[in-house]
Parts: sequence; structure tokens; C-alpha cells
Amino acid sequence: MTDAELISKSPARFLRRADAATYVQQRWGMPCSRAWLAKLAVTGGGPLFQKAGKFPVYMTANLDDWAQSRLSSLKRSTSDA
Repeated sequence: MTDAELISKSPARFLRRADAATYVQQRWGMPCSRAWLAKLAVTGGGPLFQKAGKFPVYMTANLDDWAQSRLSSLKRSTSDA
């Protein structure tokens, strides 16, 4: 069995909030902090998360979906709508 097959069959990996913010920064090059994710968890608009006991945890797929949703369409100029 290849490494890719083992990874695809392994359970989902969850990231705690600080690691989730680092993941978004490194993978997407977007500003993101643990505090901002905490605020979005209260006010809405952030990535989907679950709770493991009292700790919020994020799946990388949900972080990717959220980061992608924050991107606009391609622009040729700053004056494009």
C-alpha cells in the first residue's frame, strides 16, 4: 500500500485553532490568527469546526474551502467590479 493510500484511509486530521491559523497562512498566504478564528467562531463567517471536548478543532478540507471562498474572481484592474 502506498503512502497516499494509507493517508486517504486514515481518519481525518484535526488542527487546534493556532495550528489552523498557521495552516491558512502557510497554505494560502492569507493573514489569519488564532484570535481572529476565535472571533469568527462567535460571530460567524469563519471555517467550519467541531469540538473535541471543550477544544475547537478544524479539518484541513474545511479550512481550504473557507479560504477559497474568501477569494474574489480574477481582476485585470483595481477598478474592476
